[in-house]
Amino acid sequence: MGGCFSKPKPVEVKIEVVIPEKERSKEEMSPNGKASPLIYKVNGTARHYHLEEHPIASNPYHNPKDMVEASVCHVKDLENGQMREVDLGCGKALLIKESGEFHAVGHKCPHYGAPLVKGVLSRGRVRCPWHGACFNIGTGDIEDFPGLDSLPRFQVKIEKEKVYIRASKQALQTQKRTKMMAKCISLSNYNLSSTNVLIIGAGAAGLVCAETLRQEGFSDRIVMCTMDRHLPYDRPKLSKSMDSHPEQIALRPKEFFCTYDIEVLTEMQVAAVDIKSKIAVFKDGFKMEYNKLLIATGNMPKALSCKGKEMENVFNIRTPEDANRVVKLATSKNVVIVGASFLGMEVAAYLAERAHSVSLVELEEVPFKKFFGERVGRAVMKMFESNRVKFYMQTEVSELREQEGKLKEVVLKSGKVLRADVCVVGVGAVPATGFLKQSGINIDSKGFIVVNKVSPGAAPVGGRAGGTGSPLLTEELPGDSKLLPQMMQTNIPGVFAAGDAVTFPLALRNNKKVNVPHWQMAHMHGRIAALNMLAHGTEINTVPYLWTAMFGKSIRYAGHAEGFDDVVIQGDLDELKFVAFYTKSDEVVAVASMNYDPIVSKVAEVLAAGRTIRKRDVETGDMSWLTGKGS
Repeated sequence: MGGCFSKPKPVEVKIEVVIPEKERSKEEMSPNGKASPLIYKVNGTARHYHLEEHPIASNPYHNPKDMVEASVCHVKDLENGQMREVDLGCGKALLIKESGEFHAVGHKCPHYGAPLVKGVLSRGRVRCPWHGACFNIGTGDIEDFPGLDSLPRFQVKIEKEKVYIRASKQALQTQKRTKMMAKCISLSNYNLSSTNVLIIGAGAAGLVCAETLRQEGFSDRIVMCTMDRHLPYDRPKLSKSMDSHPEQIALRPKEFFCTYDIEVLTEMQVAAVDIKSKIAVFKDGFKMEYNKLLIATGNMPKALSCKGKEMENVFNIRTPEDANRVVKLATSKNVVIVGASFLGMEVAAYLAERAHSVSLVELEEVPFKKFFGERVGRAVMKMFESNRVKFYMQTEVSELREQEGKLKEVVLKSGKVLRADVCVVGVGAVPATGFLKQSGINIDSKGFIVVNKVSPGAAPVGGRAGGTGSPLLTEELPGDSKLLPQMMQTNIPGVFAAGDAVTFPLALRNNKKVNVPHWQMAHMHGRIAALNMLAHGTEINTVPYLWTAMFGKSIRYAGHAEGFDDVVIQGDLDELKFVAFYTKSDEVVAVASMNYDPIVSKVAEVLAAGRTIRKRDVETGDMSWLTGKGS
């Protein structure tokens, strides 16, 4: 760890299995910590809906035969602020001690299975060391993303100074928990061309929005529509694990959408939105009325502008079928990748061992220079070159040549001609918002949807704003509720936007309007949009977090370093074991690392707590700011 952090010593845990006593039934709290009723309008009729009425409990394991109880340690074995992975004989749990209290939750992050004991414990939550997801240690609930599921929570008791954990065997094996959700009431009564909530886009933002609405007890109709032919899937894997089939990367199985009455219209493209009539018009002429709208259409890949761009075997990676076909065609063939973007670099890394040759063409001098800085970019470039990837920098493609209708050569403006059987284009993306140009929804000069911290005309749901009603939630709100933040809402009341296609005020950068096209941020946008559809007045305070995987190594990144003026490196770039701090003036605004876990998650927690990291602190190697003793 470069001397900054000591490696935790292995701890032996003695297990004493105790026969479990009779299971006691216990009322579960709602996801908000209380079980107060919500009131919604359904088909014009107000209805009380209690979360605890829902037949799916947040802890469905009540069979005594499924329970195990074990003594895992002495009360003095853990100090405050410590975590320990403990074995209950049929599975493991994460034991945590904070503020003198013990907590036990699942030990693996439900996202990709990272060991949470290697993560960061701070402010009543544990943050994943790999991708930054955060979980409440008291409830197990997911509080920051990526990922959809929460951690199972286990009972802890102290007897004769020994710590016992009581847990379900099934929960120990699955290591994840889906939060309690509502179902749609009287779905058969609805007009097929009318919905209460319409979500355009079925990526992370759209799915999390739908799930959050159900988790919060919303029991009216939800419709998601997507141009894709598949249910929502793990899109980052398209370039990181290119031979994955759709069912392998599905975020939720088909049964999930049926169980919770979340309708998904696949291969359906919205062509226009009429905000006055609240109608979405589809490309095939079908029209759907909505009450609340979420636009989460993401980005569309840029195409090449040169001659031959339309020929066979030239790909943008947009779907699982695209990725699968590229892998098949590239095996033992010559591949040219245009653009050293995240997608381009990840595709190059994935194909390097499969293709006969991989060439990468890029206009910049160094890959990732604008994002990670020149020094980190050169270190990454060296890693690629050692894995047989050939770079052609500071040039562009002038022509794609064919032979018998198929790609044969890529001609560069430098005059170099590259043999090519397959070409993958990764030269960036543009927001998929063209269908909104005449809608009245505020779009900036780059095509991004602008969402505000407090939207014009925001009013309590159930009242009227800008001449339009919002009949989602009809309970009375405080008189000052017009001042509630309506984060992720556009200039049109009731129309929200989330994900890669938006610019939003980032609290980390003093509410500067930014575009953050990260998988984690799309999740958070979806959740915030859903909560504010329900007039919760929730602001977005997350720290941007991303990762990229290449040749079995990952670069993790947290913060927002747009416009950084310096990079402070600790560790060894040549050995690919480093941490890079990105600074603007005297302040650290972001961090990236390779083989330096969990430093990025630690920095993310410091930034999330609102603390400032000074450039001088990281230059001197002083790490007191990690514990709150610094600036």
